[in-house]
This record gives sequence, structure tokens and C-alpha cells, in this order.
Amino acid sequence: MNNIARLDRAHVLHPWTHFDSHERDGCVVVSRGEGCDVWDANGRRYLDAVGGMWCTNIGLGREDMARTISDQVMKLAYSSTFGDITNDPSALLAAELASIAPGDLNRVHLTTGGSTAVDSAYRLAQFVQALRGFKDRRHVIARQDSYHGSTFLCMSVGRRAGDQPPEFNYKTDDIHHVASPYLYQRPEGMTEQEFEDQLVAEFAAKVEEVGPEKIAAFFAEPIQASGGVLVPTQTYLKRMWEICQKHGILFIADEVVTSFGRLGAWFASQEVYGFVPDMITTAKGLSSGYLPIGALIFSDRIYQDMSGDRYFASGYTYSGHPVSSAAALKNIQIMKAENMLERARTAGVKFQAMLQGLSDLPIVGDARGHTLIGCLENVADKATRRHFDDAIDIGKRVSNAAEPLGLLVRPLGHL
Repeated sequence: MNNIARLDRAHVLHPWTHFDSHERDGCVVVSRGEGCDVWDANGRRYLDAVGGMWCTNIGLGREDMARTISDQVMKLAYSSTFGDITNDPSALLAAELASIAPGDLNRVHLTTGGSTAVDSAYRLAQFVQALRGFKDRRHVIARQDSYHGSTFLCMSVGRRAGDQPPEFNYKTDDIHHVASPYLYQRPEGMTEQEFEDQLVAEFAAKVEEVGPEKIAAFFAEPIQASGGVLVPTQTYLKRMWEICQKHGILFIADEVVTSFGRLGAWFASQEVYGFVPDMITTAKGLSSGYLPIGALIFSDRIYQDMSGDRYFASGYTYSGHPVSSAAALKNIQIMKAENMLERARTAGVKFQAMLQGLSDLPIVGDARGHTLIGCLENVADKATRRHFDDAIDIGKRVSNAAEPLGLLVRPLGHL
């Protein structure tokens, strides 16, 4: 074990660390990256099949990005954007995001990442609903198997298996959940269309149960990424959006993972699934992981209703950070110049075909995905779709077997 690994084990609390295995096995020390590959401290090369944390969209080690970041550091390393102060990169980035976002989503609240974007979206939903005269609209609906970030509020909105350990308390009084579009585990004998109908009916019933006059917003990832890469039927999201439209419920599309080329589009909501949400949260691919940044993009209609003799109490020390904003601007420029959205769609066809080719493996129950996101669901029994016992930790076993072959994948329980 090298010195970095020893220091890490002695001092670092990793996100979602499993204490026993970390104490026993330590960690992989990643020392260098280029394109889609990374090298560990021992010089072993890996294909990073996850893209960091679904974020290194343009690839690692780009000199043009490094120059942009360096130049901005020397010009203006930091400036607050609170109140009536701005800086060149943050204003230019907001305008660029407005130009590529769907519909009238022309307003941008810059944040530090996906979690803070979702947190701000939650507050904005309640804020604007109150200003519209609906002060009782304090409730939100999300879905099972969802992941919306790791702040206290975001973890309360999300409902992914294992994310709410009994040692913590979570906000529950005005957050509700409905079933996810988990097609592989749908009831035996039910068609995909019948399952979609059931999900939409359940959502409509939940709206009536809570009371449409009490619901501020519905949170939904176009594809539930960390919850198992749950890819919905093509018309499911638009039908959920139509229910929201009918009842004045704001549809918040959590596109932290699905934006900036992951599905071959700037944003998946309209370009892939055919609807324009009221808000979009984004991060990850916004800067391709070069620097932390996120954004809440929302409609002109919302801005008009919230503007006036008041202020919106949301913001972060690093909101509109000039260096992060410059990196995000350069990232978008690179994606446009190198035609990355079309290239992602082309590569995605090949990737999905190869992913499906693994379906014949005896433990693979389902191979699913869309464009450049994919997942293998491992099962002990293909006929019954029964998972392995948790103690087997099949996902980690697969990950451990892949690493010596030079492949990094992300284990998530039975995935």
C-alpha cells in the first residue's frame, strides 16, 4: 500500500463508504487521467466506463480546458454574485444555458452542483406557488428508486434503496412518493403499456389523495440513473407532465445526469421525451467534471410571477463562480465544435447493442440503457427475476473482477 492509500484510510471519510471493506481493502488511488482512461498509482490503466460520476463527458486531460481555467484564474479567480454583483463568465454562461434550454426556460440560478440545484428548485417551487396565491402548496411528489442529491432535503425527496438509514431522520411530512417506471420488475404478465397506464393512474390518484391545491411540484429524473438506470416508456413522462399541467403542479426535471450529451441531447426532457418542464436542474456534464458547478434553469413565467419588491433567499458562496462558469462555457463550446451530441447518439447505438449482447450471461437478468448510460441487473434466477442475497454483494463482486481487467464500473447492490 502506497503512502496516499495509507493516508486516505487513516483520515478520509468517503461518500457512501462501507466501513468494514474500506478498512480491509483500502481504495484505488487514481493518479492521472486522459480521455476516457485513468491510471492508478501503480501505473495500471483503466477504462472509466462510468465517466467519473457520470460527468466527464468531454474526457479528461484537455489542454484547451486547462488553458481556459488558468486564464480565468489569473483574470478573476473569485467574485461574489450576491445582490447586484456579477462577472463576465457567469452572465455569459446563463445566456448560453438559456439559448440551449427548451421552451421559455430562460432564467438561470447558478449553484455549486446538482444537490444545491435541487435544493433551490424545491424552495423556488414553494416560493412561486405562494406568490401565485397558493400558500398551501407545500407538498411535493417524487418517485421510488429516485436519487436527487445528498443534502438533507435532497435525500428526503429521493427514495433510493439504502439511502435513508435508520440512524438518520428525514423530512417526511410533505414529501410523497409514487412507483418508479421499473419495467423489468413490473408485475408478471403485464405489458409495458399496461404498466405505464398503471403508473400514470397511480400518480393521478396520489394527486387527488394529497389534494392538488396542496402540491407545489413533481420531481422526476428523465432516466432514474443511480436508482438503477430505469428507462421509462416513451410517453410516460409526457403523460405525467400533462397531469401536472392540469393541476398547476410544477414539473421539475432533474437532469443532473441526463443533460449535456449523456442521452445525445443538451436536455432530454424535450429532445428525447417530448415535453418542456417548468424547471430543469443540471450539473455534472455542465463542466464535464472539470470544476464543481450546477444550475437551476426555470421559465420566464415563473420569473415574472416571482419578481417585484422582494428577493429569493437562495444562493451559495460559489454561485456563479467565475472560474467554474468559464469552464462550463468552454465545455459547451467544445461540445458544439466537436459535434459531440451527434457523436454520442452514434456511439450510443453501438454501446446499447453491445450491452444487450451481455444478456445471455447466466446472472444478467436485464441489460438496459439509453445512448451512453447503461446498466446490468444481476439475478440469481432469471425465470423469477430473483435477486442474489444482499450478503453476496454481487455488484461489488463484478466490480472487483473488472478492475484487474482494466475496467472501472459502478456497483450498486444487485446492479
